[in-house]
Amino acid sequence: MSCTVRIASPLQSYTAGAARVDGRGDTLAEVLGDLEQRFPGIRFRMIDEQGRIRPHMRLFVNTDEARDLTAAVHGGDTVHVICALSGG
Repeated sequence: MSCTVRIASPLQSYTAGAARVDGRGDTLAEVLGDLEQRFPGIRFRMIDEQGRIRPHMRLFVNTDEARDLTAAVHGGDTVHVICALSGG
């Protein structure tokens, strides 16, 4: 399935500055795999070595937060990649 992926600004260096890209897949794992094929290194910024969403990342399919990579993605959905901010 084809979806829209909205990329958080700290990760846009991987997408040549694009804030929105197309993604393909039936699950969040497949969509992120598709992005990795086209934008090498981007998946590692979101997903750790155990295949879990990194603590400082939030991934949403439309308005539903994805707790893991098995979240279903349907044609026309929007995946939002959000990075937590911190400072001192």
